Amino acid sequence: MANVDTAAALWWAVIASGLYHGVNPGMGWPLAVSAALMERSQYSLYKAVGALALGHLLAMAAILFPFAALLFLVEWQREIQIGAACLLIGLGLFLLIKRRHPRFLARVPPSRLALWSFLSAMAHGAGLMLVPIYLGLCRTVETDAGHAAAADLMTGNAGIALAVALVHTATMTLAGAILAIGVYRWLGLRFLSQSWFNLDVMWASSLLIVGALSLIVAL
Repeated sequence: MANVDTAAALWWAVIASGLYHGVNPGMGWPLAVSAALMERSQYSLYKAVGALALGHLLAMAAILFPFAALLFLVEWQREIQIGAACLLIGLGLFLLIKRRHPRFLARVPPSRLALWSFLSAMAHGAGLMLVPIYLGLCRTVETDAGHAAAADLMTGNAGIALAVALVHTATMTLAGAILAIGVYRWLGLRFLSQSWFNLDVMWASSLLIVGALSLIVAL
């Protein structure tokens, strides 16, 4: 029963992080509004949202699947979780100290939104934030390290990684799309210019909090 409750809480954390990423302007929803306004077509907004979602999903998968492979070594699971938590804390501290957005993101042309979304998610540590949650979900699944087949372990870990990436990206896309459609159809450019709030400190702090909590649980 405890494992079920823990797993449910972790899945809610996946959804909450998706909503958080979705409302964050740094994940790209204003670019979807811009595309629709420039081409005077709401279809362009949907197309841009789809491209942003694809890039974000690929970034989540690129981070999570290597950890799925590492968890093949079940006896090292605790050490892997500690290492992931330390990486997250380190990135949070780095982003608190250096708050400038990576300049290379500005060099990606608007026609390559999927690539921009992928690079932005990687640069901001969006995928890394999911790693401790994913590792926690893996630990709620009962496995017998001595008798479980290697292929079953790999399949199970990869399946959870894919589910986390899909659920997170779907939630992020829904939240971002709602904001983009609202701004494009009703709120307008003035709201967009006034709502470009800076979430850098909150973002870095959330990385530190998730990393610290994961480290405490692992230890």
